[in-house]
Amino acid sequence: MKSNHNKSLFGIVKEKNLIAFVVSVLVFFVISWIYFAPNDFNGDVMQQDDMTAGMANGHEAAVYHEKTGDVTRWTDALFGGMPTFQISPSYSSSSILSKVASVYSLKILGVPDYVSWLFMLMLGFYILMLAFDLKWYYAVLGAVGYAFSSYFFIIMGAGHIWKLLTLCYIPPTIAGVVMCYRGKWLSGAALTALFAALQLMSNHVQMTYYSGFIIAALAIGYLCKAIGEKRLSAWAVATLALAVAGGLAIAANAPNLYLSNKYAKETMRGGHSDLTPVKGQKKQSETAGNGGLNKDYINMWSYGKGETLTLMVPNVKGGASMKPTRDENNPAKIVSVPMTLDKTSKFESMQEKGDFDGQDGQIAQQCMQYFTQYFGDQPMTNGPVYVGALICALFLLGCIVVTGPVKWALLAVTILSILLSWGGNFTGFTDLFVDYFPLYNKFRTPSSILVIAEFTMPLLAVLGTCKMFSDKDFLTRHKWAFYTAFGITGGLCLLFALVPSLFGNLPKNDQGTLQGIAQQLGGQEPVTLRSSIKAIRLSLVSSDAWRSLGFIVVGFAVCYAYLKGWFKTSVAVPVLTIAAVVLVDMFLVNKRYIDSESFVAKDDIPAVQIPATQADKQILKDKSNYRVLDVQNFMSATPSYYHKTVGGYHPAKLARYNDLIDRQLTRGGQLNIPQGPTGIEFEKMGVWNMLNTKYIKVDDKTVITNPAACGNAWMVDSLVYVPNADKEMAYLDHFNPRTSAVADQRFANVLGQARSVTAGDTIVETSYAPNELKYRSHSAKGGVAVFSEIYFPWGWTATIDGKPVSIGRVNYVLRAMQVPAGDHTIVMTFKPVEVSKTDGIATGAIVAIFVLVLLAVGANVVRWRRQSVAETPDKQ
Repeated sequence: MKSNHNKSLFGIVKEKNLIAFVVSVLVFFVISWIYFAPNDFNGDVMQQDDMTAGMANGHEAAVYHEKTGDVTRWTDALFGGMPTFQISPSYSSSSILSKVASVYSLKILGVPDYVSWLFMLMLGFYILMLAFDLKWYYAVLGAVGYAFSSYFFIIMGAGHIWKLLTLCYIPPTIAGVVMCYRGKWLSGAALTALFAALQLMSNHVQMTYYSGFIIAALAIGYLCKAIGEKRLSAWAVATLALAVAGGLAIAANAPNLYLSNKYAKETMRGGHSDLTPVKGQKKQSETAGNGGLNKDYINMWSYGKGETLTLMVPNVKGGASMKPTRDENNPAKIVSVPMTLDKTSKFESMQEKGDFDGQDGQIAQQCMQYFTQYFGDQPMTNGPVYVGALICALFLLGCIVVTGPVKWALLAVTILSILLSWGGNFTGFTDLFVDYFPLYNKFRTPSSILVIAEFTMPLLAVLGTCKMFSDKDFLTRHKWAFYTAFGITGGLCLLFALVPSLFGNLPKNDQGTLQGIAQQLGGQEPVTLRSSIKAIRLSLVSSDAWRSLGFIVVGFAVCYAYLKGWFKTSVAVPVLTIAAVVLVDMFLVNKRYIDSESFVAKDDIPAVQIPATQADKQILKDKSNYRVLDVQNFMSATPSYYHKTVGGYHPAKLARYNDLIDRQLTRGGQLNIPQGPTGIEFEKMGVWNMLNTKYIKVDDKTVITNPAACGNAWMVDSLVYVPNADKEMAYLDHFNPRTSAVADQRFANVLGQARSVTAGDTIVETSYAPNELKYRSHSAKGGVAVFSEIYFPWGWTATIDGKPVSIGRVNYVLRAMQVPAGDHTIVMTFKPVEVSKTDGIATGAIVAIFVLVLLAVGANVVRWRRQSVAETPDKQ
């Protein structure tokens, strides 16, 4: 049989039937619309928690851009102020790639975001399957198997869009890698460069990092193959081509990558804190002090070892941390995100069936609200990682019957991802990577590395299916493999269905809850409570195990019938039938996490997700520049939508501000607000006051005005220099920010000495924009001015009457400068020069990628025409 390894991409598409290719793409589009119907037809928008956070954090920058047309690289919306490099990164060069992305995703046609995401997941994996030289119907199976993995829908519903987009672009990126190693260097390099650039533009370094594991495994697999075939030079050329492609993709994203990397060194993910850890005190900070995150923070969301079986049985650990509904046909369906307690759950419905008789039963029924259906090892979860029961069976088959180093590479990286996903549940192995593997300690949530398995398992499943249906004597040659693959997976499902108690039902945190309930009831917990929780949770395991078994049996029947020759049809029929079975399975599971209740009308999004409370409206009447403390939502992004806040939420907040939260703003996990006999002692709120915390939002209706807030800027009588960060932080324990300040001695040359403030000395903020602040100062003697703005070591520049001056740091986090006597105009501007410099590099790289793509297309067109001419005489 003639090898297809050296055929052009156009030739491959031609041979696979261009019509089938187009029809497949249209089918993906239709499936995407059907899944989200009728909401997509109505123009509704998905409610997404992290999108809400992103919208809140980026609201000030968005409003500024709308008003001025300019892009700000700084926002005061959260944590007193921080760069927008990881909030709303936008650069001139990235707009070019964004246009390419809009064409590929069909958003240029006005397709809703969520439809385009699902479409891209399928299309990307379809391209990967073609790169492996598989026929179109196998490519459809792979596309459906990958795209409908439950994790993608869970992160879609949660609003982790940067992550999702990166996962959309990983398959076509790796398709280019496969093409390179299969001999098509130019086409492969072009494909890799283009989609790697789009992937990096999507700005989720962790997912890109994980994809590197897959690429490395494939490279090693193809290296072993090249050694066996004595084609090392071809492997070296392919690797070089990929290195060039990767370099272009990196350069095309130079502004984002460079600025994000430089910014990361100042964040909690950079891992640096100048403070000495407090002895005997549990470390609250997420940073480890060694250039990465601390291990407790890294391992916070570790997948349980037994929980790994959710790959085949979704609710093997109960599903999501939500209350199950009373829908008997779908006991794991989620009520909403977040959980609402006003809807009847399966727990509550048991009372109607008489399961909570007597006083003990009534008490147990009331206590049910404190428990969720999830009973795994993670603190909470929006849902399990489910790749499909039939995909698992076919994956196991592929592991047995597929041959060659590439199979072993895919299997090895699959196992690696599972082991690493256990995180804190497999600390010895995890610590090896955290301590010694480059950059691994920058990322948290070990469970998310299962995206590797979600990629490799459908891939090996399809390769196994192709091997099965390509061999006419498959049942004779591989009878044991066939029965083993389906027997093991089906047998496990049967075991789980019959004995669901194998997975337990009460995690450690539930034991604590039960003990707390027992203490409140005089030392005795309701007998009915524990048994009821167990019954409900185990019913979820059992019902889903029967469900998975059913899909495995149907898949087995389709494969067996075709292999036995009972159906005289094209091989496309059983393959597409399997694809349909996988689609039905995954479609129904994913509807547990995203259904019609996940959407609202587009115009209602801000009102529904971030409603302005009575307290918000009261605060917003003040048009001056101040900050707000939201007591109930200090670590939430929501308040940032309406206010400049001292709290907030962002995984890459400034490390220095994180220190301030740990040591000053909170104590023992509680807000550090001094209380006296008559209420809050405002004058003792030194750190809050220096941040200009003018309003304290107690709840949705109550606002307290802080009369001691220092304002936007002020002169201080004294400036104390200290030798280190510990002394500087300790000084903040008891000080009056209006009259004194503390600074590291490194800033002595910048700030000089303070002078006594005289009556009439003032500094007034005259103009505010997030990236430009203007002040008017009047001082008889001059001296040190303190600004209630967060210090950042680069990007900010300052002038006094147009002449450049240096900005110093005081009070651990604030800006300060030496201001001369008299009347002066002070301007601070945030316009990092690195933006324009790296933007030029990126533009050049993008042009180079486009040239590479055009060369690849041109070369393939020429080759296609030559092949067509050469084939013409044969047809005559």
